[in-house]
Amino acid sequence: MKHPANERPVATLEIMKQVVKQSPFCGHIGADVTACADGFAEVKLPFDATLAQHHGFLHGGLIGFLADTAMSWAAASVAGDVLTSEFRVHLLAPGRGETFFGRGHVIKAGRRQIVTRADVIAVRDGAEKLIATGTGTIMPVNIEGQS
Repeated sequence: MKHPANERPVATLEIMKQVVKQSPFCGHIGADVTACADGFAEVKLPFDATLAQHHGFLHGGLIGFLADTAMSWAAASVAGDVLTSEFRVHLLAPGRGETFFGRGHVIKAGRRQIVTRADVIAVRDGAEKLIATGTGTIMPVNIEGQS
């Protein structure tokens, strides 16, 4: 599938799984992509004590990573290759859980920018809890210089 504004191929779940395999950081922290299509993406991160801050909660930087990555990959599902221009995260509750998800959605996709939102969810004892929410502006790019 191609984005009509720029005729670049958009990201799919299969493409993003390859991206994750090639990303040293995703491998280091254990992140994976579980969905990527039609303006939605979901990133999964199992909790590991090495990812905790001093109180034992998931580190806020990783909560930001989940929001940013979910928003970027949601944008990539409608626009192809992208880079984050800016994002903002509101931390709502401590990161307590066995598994965490970043769920990103495209709000509006334009030719030069894509406005997105994300929720970060903690799963603890089978129950989901919203721990952060965010917004971001994502830019379609062509790394080879044809943006």
